[in-house]
Amino acid sequence: MNLDYIIPNPWSILEEGFNPDQVKASESLFSIGNGAMGQRANFEETYSGPTFQGSYIAGVYYPDKTRVGWWKNGYPEYFAKVLNAPNWIGINVLVNNEQLDLFTCKSVKKFRRELNMKEGWLSRSFVATLQNDIEVEVYTKRFLSLENDEVGAIDFNIKPLNTDAEITFQPYLDSGITNEDTNWDDKFWDTLNVSHENNQAFIQAKTMKTDFYTCTFMESQVFIDGKSVLIEPNIKADANLASFSYKHQVKQNETYSIHKFGGYLVDRNHSKNDFVKVAKSVLKKATETGFAELLNNQKMAWAKIWDMSDITIDGDVKAQQGIRFNIFQL
Repeated sequence: MNLDYIIPNPWSILEEGFNPDQVKASESLFSIGNGAMGQRANFEETYSGPTFQGSYIAGVYYPDKTRVGWWKNGYPEYFAKVLNAPNWIGINVLVNNEQLDLFTCKSVKKFRRELNMKEGWLSRSFVATLQNDIEVEVYTKRFLSLENDEVGAIDFNIKPLNTDAEITFQPYLDSGITNEDTNWDDKFWDTLNVSHENNQAFIQAKTMKTDFYTCTFMESQVFIDGKSVLIEPNIKADANLASFSYKHQVKQNETYSIHKFGGYLVDRNHSKNDFVKVAKSVLKKATETGFAELLNNQKMAWAKIWDMSDITIDGDVKAQQGIRFNIFQL
């Protein structure tokens, strides 16, 4: 893996310029976690190019049977695989019914991605021209809360630059996920129930064989230029998916934003019979606190960690970046 494109910085992992050949590597390098869950740095919006989707719940695993025979003496018959969990970060974005997809855009300019290790968040910004010739400016930020390790938050902003546009946010939960590195293409998850209420959705699922019960949840709020907008979403739900559509007419140079809160509950911490009730409580607290205050709390929590665990290296920015990257991931 060639990492020469990563810009040296003492406190951040930085990438500038969009290169589809680097997407999978960056998804690994820019990963975030809070001890209870972790995520590869997958894009929130649709990406049809090469990507390795990954969201993980600590302690949730599956005994994946190995593809080895008697000639591999000493090899285990099974590997305890950390599973790709149901996805809660997804937000499809449509601009005049054209999907925002960096792999198919006519151009992508000013692409910048940052993993801010000092404050514990991941951001991305770019200007893209879609196939329908609409130019948009996008800025996203997300983090997994240290204060409440069952919840994460996303701030996704889009601004049409060359025309008015109808923009649709489609936040979703998806339990129809796969594991790219499975040995026998086993089905790892059994979706038990998909439900929704108001702007909240819940997917209850369990792992095959190991019977870990989980609940994946989300709630979203939308804004125009920072002011809350009440939109009655169109709702789509099936056996593995819950999706809400928030459609709005956005004027040129207005910013349409969505705050999405989501996360996981597991049955080692809560009774599976109380999952939806607990998830509603978690979401209520997150939405009442709001993205900005949750982010401020995140910065303070990471400041305490760095105050205790930072190692400083003078005169070598790459070494400083590397040691802080290791501490951050630990």
